[in-house]
Amino acid sequence: MTDLRTGALWLALAEPVGPPGSGRRRYGAAMALHATGALSTAQLEAYREAATADAVEPFRVMADRGLAPPAPPTPDAAARLAHLMAETDRCLAAHFGPGIAETRTLLAPALLQRPAPRPGLANPVVETHMATALEAVKTIDPTLAAAIAAVTEDLTWITYDAYPPDQIGPHFARSHAFCSLIGDGAPWAAQDFDLGLFLVAPGILYRDHAHPAPELYLPLTGPHRWRFTPGGAFRTLPALQPVSNPALKPHATLTGAVPFLSLFAWTRDVDQPAHVLPASDWNLYE
Repeated sequence: MTDLRTGALWLALAEPVGPPGSGRRRYGAAMALHATGALSTAQLEAYREAATADAVEPFRVMADRGLAPPAPPTPDAAARLAHLMAETDRCLAAHFGPGIAETRTLLAPALLQRPAPRPGLANPVVETHMATALEAVKTIDPTLAAAIAAVTEDLTWITYDAYPPDQIGPHFARSHAFCSLIGDGAPWAAQDFDLGLFLVAPGILYRDHAHPAPELYLPLTGPHRWRFTPGGAFRTLPALQPVSNPALKPHATLTGAVPFLSLFAWTRDVDQPAHVLPASDWNLYE
């Protein structure tokens, strides 16, 4: 068992209580760590008992038995990234719709590869809005929220600057950031596939646009508003409602009262730039 795998197991062992299946996942991690000698048999038994209900805190079971809780090592950046990738795949697996199976197939190699952490690059949008976004994510997927929080400072957050400023407008350009987990120059290198996180401030119109790359969004916060015809009506979609944008399909997003935080994937033609599609009603939303 590699150090990377061990670090990811310790992070899995620390999954918050409550989410469906979390008790079994903690017990699975405990069994693997017990096999390495990192947990005692008595500690493993406490995790087994706690696994009978997702809301049971293993440390409370240990305290009732007079056991000391395990003392996990501090995971390195590679282990934190590996844990986030595993949680990303788990989150995607819980949903259905166009693009999800393809995205999971393309990310699958990363689950078996060691990432190459890059120096984190600070971004004012992340510094201002990520904490609020993660508080919202905690209410629907606390495990994924914790995994994102653990690596936020390790990631390179950038602003997409391929749009002409006069077309994309002044607000979106200074109100968003994204990072790639898989892709060119990302912790997991890949050609013609990009997967990562996308953050947009509240109350921002991401103007109508299209791109050759087929795109999948899995918003982790919500509700936010979407439309798929320039100048058309927006419709409100909740968090965890997948949004698939086929190649060259127009789409626009109007973020709601909470920051927009989403998983995203471009599954091919990732080097082809997006382009803005004019609409006459932007002034109503900006």
